[in-house]
Parts: sequence; structure tokens; C-alpha cells
Amino acid sequence: MAMACVITRALCGVDAPEVTVEVHLSNGLPAFSLVGLPETSVKESRERVRSAIINSGFEFPMRRITVNLAPAELPKQGGRYDLPIAIGILAASGQIPLQSLKDTEFAGELALSGEVRECPGMLPMVIQSQAANRTLILPVGNRAEAELVGYPKVRFATHLQQLSAALHGQQEFAGISQDTQWISTTPATAINCLSDVIGQYQAKQALEIAAAGNHNLLFLGPPGTGKTMLASRIMGLLPQLDYEEALDVAAIHSVAGMNTDPGLFYQRPFRAPHHTSSSISLVGGGAIPKPGEISLAHRGVLFLDELTEFPRKVLDCLRVPMETGEVVISRAAAKLTFASNFQLIAAMNPSPCGDAGPQSRATPEQISRYLSRLSGPFLDRFDLSIDVPRLPAGTLSEARESGETSEQVRARVLAARDTQLARAGVLNSALSGKQLEQTTGLSQQDLRFLEQSVEKLGLSVRSFHRLQRVARTIADLDGDDRVERRHLARALGFRAMDRLLTSLAQTR
Repeated sequence: MAMACVITRALCGVDAPEVTVEVHLSNGLPAFSLVGLPETSVKESRERVRSAIINSGFEFPMRRITVNLAPAELPKQGGRYDLPIAIGILAASGQIPLQSLKDTEFAGELALSGEVRECPGMLPMVIQSQAANRTLILPVGNRAEAELVGYPKVRFATHLQQLSAALHGQQEFAGISQDTQWISTTPATAINCLSDVIGQYQAKQALEIAAAGNHNLLFLGPPGTGKTMLASRIMGLLPQLDYEEALDVAAIHSVAGMNTDPGLFYQRPFRAPHHTSSSISLVGGGAIPKPGEISLAHRGVLFLDELTEFPRKVLDCLRVPMETGEVVISRAAAKLTFASNFQLIAAMNPSPCGDAGPQSRATPEQISRYLSRLSGPFLDRFDLSIDVPRLPAGTLSEARESGETSEQVRARVLAARDTQLARAGVLNSALSGKQLEQTTGLSQQDLRFLEQSVEKLGLSVRSFHRLQRVARTIADLDGDDRVERRHLARALGFRAMDRLLTSLAQTR
């Protein structure tokens, strides 16, 4: 029976489910049928495979060829099925040994000349093949992604002829390098140091607290006061990813068609989309769902500059992912889940003219309309909001002492994060209500003080708990085991947006 089965894998979000390519050659008029829910890009593989086989010096069987991609209910798209289809035809026609296909997976796009071209999103396939303990044949163009995993059973193909010779045992496959060094030798702090920022000591404290507890932070102030500069300095305060976390991030970037630089493998992502971005580009989606900016910022930082210039409906799309740490994209054909556990840092002006104080050219009504572009539930997701005021006169010209460097602040941040992980297994921003009660140790008087403050500012129950998490982080940075009222008072001091909204309400 002229039949062959070749194993490959589809791309479904960040998963790579197994697909069996079944090839059957039967008597009858020459035909090439492709079944199994293939998309247009997969249907076009018939012509690519035919030309690649002929131009590689093989015989294309003039028989009725039926190719089934199983399971049939799983949508298939892309050119990654070219190579397994071609291998299946050659094996079914007896031009390569069937035994060479055992416990081996194939993926790759074919050029008309028979060259094997790289495909996007191969990293999840490498991870799944490693879990299945099978040999994996990939295009040589995907070598960098394969070396991130370090799976020794990965082999690379450059041409259909070279692949056939290797399957016949006539030559050796090229494998991965085992001595790749991934850790960058240039730390992020050497590029953007916190000591470069003049003044803004309270804003620097807020940045340190946000980095230590993984809290969401909003900078509020006039133009040119250093909001964007401060936000970019947070990367020098955060610890590097461990191997599993880095591989998780690299898999999402691979699905999005972005190559991971091996030298930056352990660095947390920092995404800063423009305010003209659509909701799909931010959250993810499309005809073939791809991860958006919030997923590309997974385990890193998403920075939204000029926050009020983003459309309100776009920002409100972030509310659920900020709480759940994932985004679910539902389509008629599939339901995909992308991880989106990111830290949100944002910057904005307090009014349309840039100032909200006595020198403001905008009326309270104009400021209220301007701030109404941000919904209350979205603002409620920020743990800290801090004023970044203009520097006092003479600050720029007078001699000043160099402030703390990012390395000095980073040491405190890392110590606080280690304390949190040792105590509860998670950072303070992820503490549940029950864990808060166990870790803060607040007295009834302190809780009553906090509740009265929340009611005075008109905050929600969510803010009541977020303030406790921030106070817990402040206590960790101070080295205190218990959260005291002074820590709560400091946490309440980082609510600049609430104070601004309250003052506007009183002027009406």
C-alpha cells in the first residue's frame, strides 16, 4: 500500500498541537487533493511541493495523491506543512525509507527550487517536541529559536536533496550548538540610570515601590517634567527573568513573528505602543489571532505615554487582562488564550493645556471633560498615581549631588521581592484578600483609619485592598515585618489622581 504518515505540528496560540500528515497514492487519473480544513496558504502548498520535488531531482508520482491533515477539526494555516507533505509523498512513492520517519517531526516551507525556508512561530513546536521526546527537523533559518530551548534532538534542513540524503543515512544532519551564551553582558542600568533624573525624589520613590511590588503606576504632571524618562528607568530596577519565564516570553514573541535576540533572552520586555494603536493591536486578535502588545509585555512592562490620547474603548479593553493576567480571544474557528501578566506604567498631563494649578489656562469644566476620557474602573486599576511637578527655579543651573544610581535602588528592590516571595510565594500585587490579612498584621484601628480615608476620597473596595498591598511593599522596603499606620499614610500619599478628581468635584 502506497501510504505514509508524517508528524508535524500546527500553531494554535502559543500551543503546538500534533498534526498527522497522511499521504495516500492510488491508481487513477493524476490528481492532488488536500483535505483536513486547510486555509488558503496551505492549499497553495500543492504547487510549491510539486515544483520543489521536481526541481530537487525526484520523481513526482503521476497518480492520484490524497493528503489528509488530521485532526480535521483543527484549522491549519501557513507554509509550515510544505515539508511534511513533500516528505510524505516521497516516502509513499518509495523514494525515501519509511523507517526514517519514525519518531520524527517535520516543519518548514519549501521554495520552488526545493530550498527549505524558515517559518514563524516555531518555538512552541520545539518545546512540544521536546516534551514528546521526538527528533525534530526544522529549517536552518529557525536555528536561533531552537537554540533558545537547547533540545539536542533538533536537526536542521537546508534543501530537500540534503534532507533526503540524511534520511538515507548518506550524510549527517546539522544540529544545534550546545555552548550558546544567552545572558547579555551589557546591563540595562548602564544605559538608563536613575541618577540621570534631576530632582523628582517622590516620583523616584513611587518608581521604587512599583518595581518592588509589581504595582501599576501612573505619572501625572505637566509636559517636560521627566515622566517618560522616569518610566524608562524602571527596567534597570527589575530582576532578570529565570529560564522558564524567559522561554515563556520568547514563545509569545515567536508566535507574533518576532525573533528573540539571544543576548537579550533573560531581559524583561518593555513595550511602549503609540497612542494611535487600535484595540486589536493592543489586546490581540485578527483573522488569524496573534498576540497584542499586552501579551508581548508578558512578565515585563507596558508603558502608555500620553494616556488620555488613547481612545477610551481601547483602554477599557485592558481592564480584564490586568485583573486575570491573560486575554482570551474568541473566534468562530477557535478560542485562544494568551498570557498577559504585565506591569502597567502610564504618563499623562493633568489638563488639556498641560497644567492643573493656578497657572492653568483650562477651566475646571474643561479639565473634567479632559479627564473623563479615562473611565473610573480603568483608573481604579492603578495602585499608585504620583505628581511629577515642574522643578523649582535654579534646580537646573545650581551644582547638585549625584542621586542614587539604579544599581543601588535595584539592590533594595531585589531584597524586597525576595522577602515577598519567601513569605507568600507571590509578589505583593498578587496577594489575595486572605493573604493580605495574614501578611499585613493591621490592627482594627488602622483598618478603620484606612476605610475612612477611602470613603473620604471616594475610592472603591478594590482600592481599599490595593492600598494595603502598596503599604505592605513600603514596609518590605523599610525592612518591617508588620504594616503600620505610617506605611498606610505613605500609601495614601501616592493617590494624586484621586486628589485631583476630588478637588475638581469641590469646585463645581
